[in-house]
Amino acid sequence: MTASRDYAALAQRGLSLDLTRGKPSPRQLDLSNDMIKLPTSYRTADGTDARNYGDVQGLPELRELFGPLLQVPPAQVVVGGNASLALMHDTVVHALLSRLPGAGRRWVEEPEITFLCPVPGYDRHFTICERLGITMVAVPMGPDGPDMDVVERLVASDPKVKGMWCVPKYSNPSGIVYSDETVRRLAAMPAAAPDFRIFWDNAYAVHHLTDSPAELADLLALCAEHGNPDRAFVYGSTSKVTLAGAGVSFFGSSPANTEWFLANTRKQSIGPDKLNQLRHVEFLRDADGVAAHMRRHAELIAPKFELVDRVLTKELGDLASWTSPRGGYFISLEVPHAAEVVARAKAAGIALTPAGATHPYGKDPDDRVIRIAPTYPELDELEQAILGLTVCVRLVAEERG
Repeated sequence: MTASRDYAALAQRGLSLDLTRGKPSPRQLDLSNDMIKLPTSYRTADGTDARNYGDVQGLPELRELFGPLLQVPPAQVVVGGNASLALMHDTVVHALLSRLPGAGRRWVEEPEITFLCPVPGYDRHFTICERLGITMVAVPMGPDGPDMDVVERLVASDPKVKGMWCVPKYSNPSGIVYSDETVRRLAAMPAAAPDFRIFWDNAYAVHHLTDSPAELADLLALCAEHGNPDRAFVYGSTSKVTLAGAGVSFFGSSPANTEWFLANTRKQSIGPDKLNQLRHVEFLRDADGVAAHMRRHAELIAPKFELVDRVLTKELGDLASWTSPRGGYFISLEVPHAAEVVARAKAAGIALTPAGATHPYGKDPDDRVIRIAPTYPELDELEQAILGLTVCVRLVAEERG
């Protein structure tokens, strides 16, 4: 009854630890404190007064900086506020209310809209669909990305399938990177719906944990090459690059989609926060500046991922499996009876993302996946939390026999 004894001792410690969300730590945010003093001028590269209205698409110099990092031509990038999630939400709403290029009608006029959702996946993608009444169909993930046999069959056979969520690089929460072949098949596959779109949430494009960054095939270019130029919507942000609450976000797509997006955005806004955009250009400067800044992030968070892997290996052995990502913000832990493990951890003062959050409608049919977010706590707190989590895994395994 070792696990029972260990859990009783854990519960008596009165812990209050939180591994629920992938937030930058205060020390990561400190890396960008100099931004608070910027910009040094309110004039853009072409002399525009950034204090005033205008330029809904965003500053050319910022689009030129981040377009290549997201594999989008700068002329086809739109800059938003601090949350790429808001851009994704707005894109779906725009598609519901304004006819997409290639569409026969607005999505709101369709009897039913379906999105494919690779699992485990990002819970906030799923909440957008739930809020807007979009049916979700889970697609299993493998080591190279979503099961493309399943994706191709559903997209080719069902005109109700209008969208697909993807976090293609260091995927949330598994850390998987889509293979070149997966990206090519996504770009080339036939679609029953002419207005089928891939929501390419490249949130971790520059978030490497090693000196060997993963490479990702260029979806937008491949879509054009295979005769589907309007298929991809690309997103990214600096929320985990600079200051999470004061970053900038990006939408990118084909020329037709970009103009469609801008036509709708112009009805919402007379212009974005260009001073913040200037601040980012001054602080990050160029692609080398972004890479150097992200290496400083990796120096802070890579040891946390290593700690989690080390503790799980020592304490759990064959009781569980987990990912060892080369980048991103999460580790995916698979254990039997995940919901019970999470409940036991909560009772002991360790908050985890709810079991099931990695699946549509909050329901993991196998009840196995727990998302671990190791970035925010300091190393000593993280070690306490992961050790406590392993006690809960061992306890549930012991009780279940």
